[in-house]
Amino acid sequence: MDALDLARWQFGITTIYHFLFVPLTIGLSVIVASLQTAWVRTGREDYLRATKFFGKLFLVNFAMGVVTGIVQEFQFGMNWSAYSTFVGDVFGAPLAMEALLAFFLESTFIGLWIFGWDRLPRRVHLACIWAAAIGSNLSAYFILAANAWMRHPVGYEVDPVTGRARMTDIGAVLTNDQAWSTYLHVVSAAFVIAGLFVAAVSAYKIMKKRWDHPSEKGMFRRTMRAGFLVTAVAGALLAISGDHQAKLAATYEPMKLAGAEALWETEHGAGFSLFAVGDIQGSRNHINVQVPKVLSFLATGSFDGDVQGIKNVQAQYEAMYGPGDYRPNIAVLYWSFRLMMGLGMAGVAVSVAGLWLTRRGRLPSPAGWRRWMYRAVVVALPSALAGNIFGWVLTEMGRQPWTVHGELLTAASVSPGVSLGEVATSLTAFTLLYGVLAVVEFRLLLRYVKAGPGAVMPYPSSPTPGDSPREPAFTY
Repeated sequence: MDALDLARWQFGITTIYHFLFVPLTIGLSVIVASLQTAWVRTGREDYLRATKFFGKLFLVNFAMGVVTGIVQEFQFGMNWSAYSTFVGDVFGAPLAMEALLAFFLESTFIGLWIFGWDRLPRRVHLACIWAAAIGSNLSAYFILAANAWMRHPVGYEVDPVTGRARMTDIGAVLTNDQAWSTYLHVVSAAFVIAGLFVAAVSAYKIMKKRWDHPSEKGMFRRTMRAGFLVTAVAGALLAISGDHQAKLAATYEPMKLAGAEALWETEHGAGFSLFAVGDIQGSRNHINVQVPKVLSFLATGSFDGDVQGIKNVQAQYEAMYGPGDYRPNIAVLYWSFRLMMGLGMAGVAVSVAGLWLTRRGRLPSPAGWRRWMYRAVVVALPSALAGNIFGWVLTEMGRQPWTVHGELLTAASVSPGVSLGEVATSLTAFTLLYGVLAVVEFRLLLRYVKAGPGAVMPYPSSPTPGDSPREPAFTY
């Protein structure tokens, strides 16, 4: 093991941990804004109470996402200075836009939203949370555009003197096919997570029957169904964008697609693998249960299309880039792909079932035989989060051994002056720190969920003669 291995582990751990909070921030900001819009339009107090309740959970998650995201940028200079030197002129542009435009928009208006209750006019205050939600989604686009450039570099040239990538067309970078397609896929997944979060919190409250007020049962039924609906719609968009991602992979990243299917030889009318056991060193499968021709349809749009195999792509890359092993970790790709799809589809299926069981004003009794629904919804949330993480493992591991496809190898990207001991020290420190933060985050969210809406917007007590009604304050 050397500094490169530990640097990769460190970046993987911190990235995965950070991305536990990002999808929830992206999706929940829009859901909270929608709940507040419903309150402004209808004047119903239960919408206001739901806005404040889920708004507090959103803010806890947002704060943790900001803290963990800062570490990501430091690592570019600490462990990956050779990479930063090569890509800085290109990679820096979308990241600067993310910070100066999207993140400042998001953070500024979140501040106005927190402190603007009872101070700003209703519609102005509503515009603040929508501006924050737009900023959150813009931020995701700029970061994903930078990431997509690494998988499909466009709008640049390599300076023959400095050996660095130099941007020639910012428009090409921002409108990269991989950028907008990945954005649709990632944001759809984010809304699956956010919808399941709202549904899981609501299901937990209904299952436990811990009401501060009788009206909460009806409120949480509505928010649970809203979460189900968001997840179901986002799940459909996720499938459509995932199909497009597969076709882009066949075009720009054939090794990733072949590795994710353990497809060793180019096939005409290739089948989709459901389960395989193989010999990676021997480049063959001993067992491979397939659905005929489905992979060809996913990759080419035709059931009879040709899909390149690992051996064929390896030979092409050797001819283009010279001798070397250009295969990613096949086992990791294969199972990440299946876990991503399986766990994601399970979460969407739970939501569709939940919509059916709660139709026409129904609400399964927590004590009845259908109580499994509430438990399934709660379990579906961490399952879908895991599916999200496996999707990113597939994306990043599928690009290996490149950091910038066709231009810069991962082995050539690590900081030359960083020792094994230094990376091991920072890896240990970050892992322990993130473990503590995970406990803090979970306990805070659970505490506020158990406290319920009455903790952020107290229910009015019975008025005594002479008392004037007071509007409850929104305090954090």
